[in-house]
Amino acid sequence: MQKELSSIEKVRFSDCDPIGHLNNVKYLEYMLNAREDHVESGYGFTYEEYTKRTGCTWVTIQNEIAYLKEVRYNAKVIISSKTIDLGDRLSKVEILMKSEDGKTIHSVLWLTVIYFNMKTRSSESHPEDTKALFQKFLVNLEEKDFQSRVANLRKQNKAASK
Repeated sequence: MQKELSSIEKVRFSDCDPIGHLNNVKYLEYMLNAREDHVESGYGFTYEEYTKRTGCTWVTIQNEIAYLKEVRYNAKVIISSKTIDLGDRLSKVEILMKSEDGKTIHSVLWLTVIYFNMKTRSSESHPEDTKALFQKFLVNLEEKDFQSRVANLRKQNKAASK
């Protein structure tokens, strides 16, 4: 089983600034859209289906993003995502945007979500079956905080550029 899911996207000209770099807010859109696709292909459900079936969903409570290397229009990028923390109510996902050859990390996003009941409008614990599914995909990172992770990815980029 593949724990880190990925897809390739082409950066569109309309998503770039006047000098041809991907706009900062568009990194988030590309990364979040890719994650939604990864959940469907890897976990076997869409957020819409899950919410209809259970009455619950995940609500983002925190985003941490670092822009490590610019992305230019018409570039193809690999966007990968993985679950890096799974608690009773909270989960954390890492999404990376890499060059098409995988050698350069363009951006890293840590997304913290809380399991949320739409009817009661409050958080609650993950059901055991959902938690068991996500547990299968859990990836243990060496770095436990965002700043350490970013520093390590910057080192990787520097080493790859030599």
